Amino acid sequence: MSVDVYLTFNGNCREAVEFYAEAFGEEKPKIMTFGESPQDPNYPLPEEAKNLVMHTRLTIDGSNVMFSDAFPGMEVSEGNNITLSLVSKDENKIKSSFDKLKEGGTVNMELQETFWSKCYGQVTDKFGIHWQVSLDSGETAY
Repeated sequence: MSVDVYLTFNGNCREAVEFYAEAFGEEKPKIMTFGESPQDPNYPLPEEAKNLVMHTRLTIDGSNVMFSDAFPGMEVSEGNNITLSLVSKDENKIKSSFDKLKEGGTVNMELQETFWSKCYGQVTDKFGIHWQVSLDSGETAY
């Protein structure tokens, strides 16, 4: 299990992650855009979102640092642009941690299956800290 940092940007994620890769001597990262993700015909993807970074990551001195652009319409400012991400191979641990973190907090996305995880959710705890919890299937696409 690990707790990773997730950084969110206002449309300049690609520039930022490439800058950090160079600054820390890491390889240029693989980048997944919103346009490359599976699309739901009931919710068409806005044109301005297609080339924005949905997800990428760097391993900086053994620590995972993940990055994305905010989806159009979502405000990003100092303080809400950093999320802690709990990643575990233990689904019970994910569910238990999520249930505890949501006490007195706000659920931003209920635990659910996504195309990247069988169990994923987002919550802001009672102290205002943003969390993502995700079941690690052992596959790393990005």
